[in-house]
Amino acid sequence: MTARADATAKTANPKAAQKTATTETRAKQAAIAEARSVAPDLAARIGSTPATTFRGNPDIFGRLVEDHDRHRALFAMVQDTDAKSPQREALFEELVKEIQSHAAAEEQALWSTVLRNPETTEDARHAVHEHKQIDEMVADLAARDPATAAWMTRFGELKEKYLHHIREEEQEQFVAAEEHLSASDISHMKSVFNRRKKAEKAEAVIEEKIRLKH
Repeated sequence: MTARADATAKTANPKAAQKTATTETRAKQAAIAEARSVAPDLAARIGSTPATTFRGNPDIFGRLVEDHDRHRALFAMVQDTDAKSPQREALFEELVKEIQSHAAAEEQALWSTVLRNPETTEDARHAVHEHKQIDEMVADLAARDPATAAWMTRFGELKEKYLHHIREEEQEQFVAAEEHLSASDISHMKSVFNRRKKAEKAEAVIEEKIRLKH
């Protein structure tokens, strides 16, 4: 069932809506719990998240949102650390490896196919372009002292950029892509994503490069 059809079914059936809401809540909580395993003594105050029909779905888009919620939690946890806390560096490293391996696997599993359809080419280009921008911001942060206030200011800018990026994906780009993909495409993409995400994260190297222009 597509996300659009699922939303229609929920509207027509209150019990289905309640069940789906529970599934979405559990999916979000599980993603947060996985992020907190890096630093169990820290909270992950991500608050409310933008509405999406994909959270908790067992397809590629639900899998991507699962990662997004984990990333939201890691961003919140980094901001909750003290300047000289060793947890800050550990959480930042985990966040960087997560978002970079996620982006690479997402491009290989989803956007490489979406790019070939003229009706969705622009969405794919936009998503990949923003991945590059985020990589540059990450490399800049990695090259700077995380114990400074200036670092945290730049980290806040990265967070704002990333949250904007994933909100667009969840609410616009995934919706458009789903309409032009077959059920077999969507099913295959999830297995590709999981395989590539694991490989990309295992091989991840954090680049350090100061941005001369902002």
